[in-house]
Amino acid sequence: MTEKTNPFLELFEDPEHAARYADGPAKFMPGFRDMHRMAGVLIREYAPPNARVLVHGAGGGLEIEAFARENPDWTFLGVEPAKPMLDEAKIRLGDLNERVTLHHGYAEDAPAGPFDAATSLLTLHFLNAEERQKTVSEIVRRLKPGSPFVTAHCSFPQDSKDRDAWLIRHREFVVASGVDAEEAENARKDIAESLDVLDPETDERILRDAGLSDVTVFYTAFTWRGWFGRVV
Repeated sequence: MTEKTNPFLELFEDPEHAARYADGPAKFMPGFRDMHRMAGVLIREYAPPNARVLVHGAGGGLEIEAFARENPDWTFLGVEPAKPMLDEAKIRLGDLNERVTLHHGYAEDAPAGPFDAATSLLTLHFLNAEERQKTVSEIVRRLKPGSPFVTAHCSFPQDSKDRDAWLIRHREFVVASGVDAEEAENARKDIAESLDVLDPETDERILRDAGLSDVTVFYTAFTWRGWFGRVV
């Protein structure tokens, strides 16, 4: 995440919002839980059975919980700048906390590792291109050679016609998921006005420039894209 002020980041510093966060992602991201399962499959393909995994944007604890329950020998370092979100992660993880270290800060503040794998899920779209490049490079620098990195975030065509069409489709999915129409429309406006969304080609280039090889799309759903690559 970043220190840039926008409506989303301000919400993560609100303890009441943090307490409700876990109910949200599955309504806003098609196949949210399946995306976690796919990320786990990709990590297991390249990481050792006792992998040490760096989780960037770990607030809420949802991905750590999903990975930890399916992979009992993995350990985790979760990094997150929003303290209320870290507090909620600790509560959610319960007995899994014995395999988890939660670090309050940004990617550049995380321990040097080296780690066997890393993820950054629903996080990089809060960063502009320059910040995103720096953050991914900091994560990659903490990985062992050949280790996998998995990311998924908002990324869709940015020419005006296609951009508007995909944002409307996103809003309609959110409404179909049971979210109030006004709330869904406000979310659409916030994405349009406050997020530094990049087109998929730029996102993929950032991953390659950070030192990842074999960068491959593994997930795509309306306004969302997911990639994985390995450290050169």
